Amino acid sequence: MPYRVAVDSQGERAVRLRLTGAAALAAVSGGAGAWAYARSGASAADLVRDLAVGWAYAIAGIVAWRRRPANHTGRLMVAEGITWFFGNLQGTASPALFAFGAWWEALNMAILLHLILSFPEGRLTSVLTRRLVQGAYGLVAVGGLVRTLLFDPATQTGATYLDCRDCGPNLLHVPAWDGLFGPFDAAYHAAGWVLSVVAAVAIVLRWRHASAARRRALLPAWIGIGVATVFLMWDMLFYVVPWFGGVGSLPEQAVYLMSDLAQVAVPFAFLAGLLRMRLQRAEVSGLVIDIGTDSDPARLRDALVRVLGDPTLRLGLWDEERGAYVDGAGRELGGAQRPGRTAVAAADGRPLALLHHDPALDEDPELLASVAAALRLALENVWLRTRAKDVATRIVQAADAERGRLERDLHDGAQTRLVFALMSVRRVQKGLTDHPDATLREAADEAESSLRLAIDELRGIAQGIHPAVLTREGLAAALSTLAEEAALPVVVAAEPRRYDPLVESTAYFTVCEALSNAAKHADARAVSVSARHQEGRLVVETVDDGVGGVDLARGTGLRGLADRLAAVDGVLHIDSPAGGGTRIRAELPCG
Repeated sequence: MPYRVAVDSQGERAVRLRLTGAAALAAVSGGAGAWAYARSGASAADLVRDLAVGWAYAIAGIVAWRRRPANHTGRLMVAEGITWFFGNLQGTASPALFAFGAWWEALNMAILLHLILSFPEGRLTSVLTRRLVQGAYGLVAVGGLVRTLLFDPATQTGATYLDCRDCGPNLLHVPAWDGLFGPFDAAYHAAGWVLSVVAAVAIVLRWRHASAARRRALLPAWIGIGVATVFLMWDMLFYVVPWFGGVGSLPEQAVYLMSDLAQVAVPFAFLAGLLRMRLQRAEVSGLVIDIGTDSDPARLRDALVRVLGDPTLRLGLWDEERGAYVDGAGRELGGAQRPGRTAVAAADGRPLALLHHDPALDEDPELLASVAAALRLALENVWLRTRAKDVATRIVQAADAERGRLERDLHDGAQTRLVFALMSVRRVQKGLTDHPDATLREAADEAESSLRLAIDELRGIAQGIHPAVLTREGLAAALSTLAEEAALPVVVAAEPRRYDPLVESTAYFTVCEALSNAAKHADARAVSVSARHQEGRLVVETVDDGVGGVDLARGTGLRGLADRLAAVDGVLHIDSPAGGGTRIRAELPCG
């Protein structure tokens, strides 16, 4: 553990050092570029706009680099911010700086192309994009060098975007080649246009074949290519349409302002795209809460679609009986070991779910891993809850079966023997009718009375354990018998139909507990009991006219009822306002 901490600390220091160096380079480049730009005659507004664009790339890139160090997008944005000012160095009187600025004037455009084509992965994913980026860097490195060798700032005053007639001289200029500058400069810019057009076509094709999830990720690239196109078309607009506005006119200033604002927004659009992926992972933390313990495939899928942003997502849950992943429509999903497929397994290796998602999401493995972990936790919670409920149901079923066995044993065993004993005692009584010993006749009468009392008490015990009438005739008859034996008037309205034995016994003992509470604690004068089938559930209600104020937290009997009902997927509702009587409603699934 200490070693790991040391390694992590060294890695963080290295990242901080690189970020500090990048910030320093951006500051130096911006300062030098602003100084050279001002020397060429730029206004204060021009300087502010130029610094805003370049440093916007640098700042957004540093944030992206810090947040997503494994993604090269941040590095490319920082490089774009640093190289943005290189062309301004043509405004200096230093031959070396002028040559450097002239050579690498278009380097920021090559980096911007690299940034657009590699977003959001931060790497080039196709042969075409790699060739385009290589061509752009090659054009700047080789073409820019040749153009600089041919460039004489004293005679080619309109060859740069700077209005500077006394800039230079050019350290790399070869006077013998002066006549070649015009044709080569035209070919140089034409090659740049060709690269831009091919790149635009590549991005359009990429967009057309992209899924919804990838299109959302590529949107900042579209903004970037749009701004780059506007930047390249800028000089053409006033050249082709000179009447649109002269230098310093309102139309020109308006277009400049819109162009500058759009260019400042581009790096932050890229940053927003990267941070959106982090926000998606942050949303995963709420996925378990959203899902809860609901194993409904449709609800699970909707939650995952919202987090992953992939409307094409298919979710298959493992079906033990079929030995396959099955979606909400009952269709099997196969092929876990393929792009766009993520399998989710429990900690013990037991399969849980399979996601068929957009292959673009494979490029964000951290997001998929977070979603898989959240889904695993949610499904294991569902599995544990189901297992716990199954165990509770089996316990209730076993207890109910044991109640029935005890009732039968008492009825067929002890109660039968007591009845036989009572019959024998009555025969003895008949034989002693004329017996002269009064004490003997009284003893026989006392034995007969005791046996009858014992039989009645035994029947009461058996009835309390599990009424025989419930097994023989069902819930309605059992409730009517219960009402007849109650300590207060009870009116019963029950449908004469049979239910599952466990459901019937649970409903019966719910009414028993409610009547007991009404007689002992509620000071009720009367109780009504109803039992009806309603939308696939057995609904049993008891309503009394007692004092109300029942508190479930203070009564162990009602708490036990709630637990018993929950074990069979039932629900207990209690409405007991003080002074307003008590309504106890139990709902049990019965098909």
